[in-house]
Amino acid sequence: MTEPSPPVHAVLFDRDDTLIVDVPYNGDPDAVEAMPDARAAVDRVRAAGIPIGVISNQSGIARGLLTHEQVRRVNERVEQLLGPFDLWRVCPHAPRDGCECRKPRPGMILSAARELDVAPANVVMIGDIGADVDAAEAAGARGILVPTRLTLAQERADATTVAATIAEAVAIALGDEAGGDEAGGDR
Repeated sequence: MTEPSPPVHAVLFDRDDTLIVDVPYNGDPDAVEAMPDARAAVDRVRAAGIPIGVISNQSGIARGLLTHEQVRRVNERVEQLLGPFDLWRVCPHAPRDGCECRKPRPGMILSAARELDVAPANVVMIGDIGADVDAAEAAGARGILVPTRLTLAQERADATTVAATIAEAVAIALGDEAGGDEAGGDR
């Protein structure tokens, strides 16, 4: 028998290929396009009265391909398309920097949980790659993987919870659906 999940007090989303179509190192707000069903999924969490946030690695800043201002403008465009978020966390570091905020490390999720005044165990992180769910696990939160064309087969196999769409991931997070592929387990 599966143990029930703890109640959800916050839902965090990855940005690229989860909320919006990934345009590598995008600094152009006009190139932002919402993922299918992203607005409805985010609105569903809002309607439940649960705080929402965005957790995003943006190594283009460290690589000199983007500025903080460009990322801020892209994030503003995301909010124009999907509505306001309660918080944003952006890691500007490159993988080689070894910071605590860059996913798969838990820093941004732990920071978001503190700001929202919720226990990490009551946070759900929804993303499209292993680093998203690994960061959730490292923070003591629950991760839900929504695979895209860039998701590796091993990331899918390793994920405890897999949803076909962002709408399904939100349904699982809110406890409305037992669905999704339950895979993996202890890693």
